[in-house]
Amino acid sequence: MNRISLVEPSAASGERKSLLEQIHAAFGATPNMFRAVAHSPAALKSMWGSFGALGGGVINAKLGEQIAVAVADCNACEYCLAAHTALGRKAGASMEEMRAAQSGESSDPKTAAALRFALKLVNARGQVSGADVQALRTAGFSDEEVVEILAHVALNLFTNYVNVAFSVPLDFPAVKLRSAA
Repeated sequence: MNRISLVEPSAASGERKSLLEQIHAAFGATPNMFRAVAHSPAALKSMWGSFGALGGGVINAKLGEQIAVAVADCNACEYCLAAHTALGRKAGASMEEMRAAQSGESSDPKTAAALRFALKLVNARGQVSGADVQALRTAGFSDEEVVEILAHVALNLFTNYVNVAFSVPLDFPAVKLRSAA
């Protein structure tokens, strides 16, 4: 049972309504996570704006979704794992690639480096070393990409915490957590 009510888009007004309409247009539906966050137009604007900004960044959608599932699995966020697995598949990742990403793995060395760094950020609460950052550069990431990887992790921490803390009901096909296996 969710711990916070979900805002009905048809009952929303003002900035909240405008943001929910943008989200609905992007997804063809209004995912429950955004309906939960819509209680605060400021929080919804922050979350939706971050998705838009990072979607237009230099990190491609496939890697962004792989980072999202790694972070979701690490935080036991079933909602984000389900949503980002589906979005990763739409971005061209195979189901095997998405499953591997859940545990921070990839057969592509560059992707693997990004996923290791993302999980180190989460597990070490941001306390990474210069060598950790250098490992990304050695794998072929620019400083712009390094910053965006961190931004993807930060956005996913926000969404994971929303969904776990408020027990937001799934509206994407469920995916089994590896961390619970």
